[in-house]
Amino acid sequence: MSGKSLNIGDQFPNFTADTSEGHIDFYDWMQDSCAILFSHPADYTPVCTTELARVAALVPEFQRRGVKPIALSCDNVESHKGWIEDIKSFGKLSSFNYPIIADDKRELALKFNMLDKDEINAEGIPLTCRAVFVVDDKKKLRLSILYPATTGRNFDEILRVIDSLQLTQTKSVATPADWKQGGKCMVLPTVKAEDVPKLFPDGIETIELPSGKSYLRITPQP
Repeated sequence: MSGKSLNIGDQFPNFTADTSEGHIDFYDWMQDSCAILFSHPADYTPVCTTELARVAALVPEFQRRGVKPIALSCDNVESHKGWIEDIKSFGKLSSFNYPIIADDKRELALKFNMLDKDEINAEGIPLTCRAVFVVDDKKKLRLSILYPATTGRNFDEILRVIDSLQLTQTKSVATPADWKQGGKCMVLPTVKAEDVPKLFPDGIETIELPSGKSYLRITPQP
């Protein structure tokens, strides 16, 4: 039986698990950081190997944003440890600095609705899909993306979304389509005209529209 679907803003459930770095309590492991939990169909598989190598290379970028990465795969700890050597070799990595959860009984995959019913292993058991969960320092779910098992993730996009989440958490802006760090932002519709000079000292640009409504307001990134 699958678990309850999580919505943005829900408390992300705590759990304990064995990992390639030992037994963890998820909340204790996070401490006061944010976390990105991402799942994989299986060890020793091609797409997963490219993904874990990419995340290992990006660990400094996640750390700079106060985010701790942790992976999950439906194999045991010893399998993970052997696979890590292949990942390091493929990615030309001197180290591998984040844990891989052992979910060989698929307990967490079921709990967090991570199974891909269209991808079945040799035993007829559904594989884990490529789920991404970003959990903030208050243990709230801030981002949830599900990819099919056959499609590798774009971790530059995930970093971009984390940048947007962290910016918009403290500033009265939203980020437009294809926004990147340092790009122009949209002023929230809830910001009143009289508050603009105080909130946006660099000024704003209001786009004229056929409707005559003034809802498209652009400002340099605060």
